[in-house]
Amino acid sequence: MRALSPCMLLLSTALVASEADVYTTKDLAAIKQGLEEKHTGSAFVTLKKYGNHYTMMAYREGTGSSELHQKEADIFVVEKGDATIIIGGKMVGAHQTEPGELRGTSIQGGEKIQLKAGDVIHIPAGVPHQMLVTKGDPITYFVVKVSGQ
Repeated sequence: MRALSPCMLLLSTALVASEADVYTTKDLAAIKQGLEEKHTGSAFVTLKKYGNHYTMMAYREGTGSSELHQKEADIFVVEKGDATIIIGGKMVGAHQTEPGELRGTSIQGGEKIQLKAGDVIHIPAGVPHQMLVTKGDPITYFVVKVSGQ
């Protein structure tokens, strides 16, 4: 196999870099503020969709429903606030909301994990999870959803 010349290496790097999406702290702060101003208990915005994944920003003022994504993994990066997330266990009151998506009222069993700003968590497809948020102590987190798991 031939090695890339320095010129070709720089050109290929420039092409990849030009396709990158950067969210600065200023960008994320503006997105967070917009979500917080909705005052709906929870809000999210899809930032961009790619081939097999997409990015979102999510905001919660209280505990959400339990959920299970049959074909999507979640990666959360906590931007602000803290919460407890339950991973695994059995969903209570599970029902399909759309193909491949289940929601429920709670989770029995499972592992409780404390999350705070700066933490990152990966939740594989098919794993029940639920974010427990203390009223008055909201959480904002960046999400990467990866399809085809």
